Amino acid sequence: MPKPVPLPKPKPPFMQTLAKYHIWLGWLVGVPIAGWIATGLFMTLKPLPEVRGEHLRIEPEVAQALMLEGSSIADAPIADMGAQLKEMRVTMQEGRAVAILTTLDGVKTRINFATEEQIPALDAAAATALVSERIVGGDAITSVDFFTADEVPFDFRRALPVWRVALEDGTYVYVGRDTGEIEAVRTRWWRWFDLAWGLHIMDLSEREDNSHPTLIAFATLSLIGALIGCVLMFRRRKARVSATAVEGTAR
Repeated sequence: MPKPVPLPKPKPPFMQTLAKYHIWLGWLVGVPIAGWIATGLFMTLKPLPEVRGEHLRIEPEVAQALMLEGSSIADAPIADMGAQLKEMRVTMQEGRAVAILTTLDGVKTRINFATEEQIPALDAAAATALVSERIVGGDAITSVDFFTADEVPFDFRRALPVWRVALEDGTYVYVGRDTGEIEAVRTRWWRWFDLAWGLHIMDLSEREDNSHPTLIAFATLSLIGALIGCVLMFRRRKARVSATAVEGTAR
């Protein structure tokens, strides 16, 4: 007696195949999606100006307008720098006009705009005095530390020699040694916000790269999973309609 030839298994319906892929994608991208939602929600809890500590800054009184025309400052320090000068910015500090000069290699120098004399770099006492004057609660200082341009703390992330003035509430105020200005305010909330941002873009090392293969791959898979889920909604609707029709026929 001839052996029966087994019939080929019928292919599963298209929607059933999509449902299987949807489940596997859910297992793969479920954690990143939950992380994106959680970190995104966390970063919306406070407005950005408050995260950056701008509400702690005390703006100095507006001084008289700077009279730049006719100044001979270019005859002295700028001329000495020659082609090495990259930028000159004029601002008011302690009621006087100050020119902040930046060379091509990033070195900054302060020049008194009126006398054309170089202003010395800030020491610890001057940095703490500036924080006490320009930051809300800046007189509650717990420590003052200096960092060179090549070893600044991770939460500053700028190649600039700075004084870090730590306050009792956990806020760090970074004062430029050569600029005489408050370069950054890092509250405790900012540091948690920075961690959430690093998790959100999947870059905990630098927290700057928001376009890398890992992030793009998981975002693409998440989008595919979401689109499959949208298609499967029609399958569920069709199933409910069929069940209702069968129930009506039975009655």
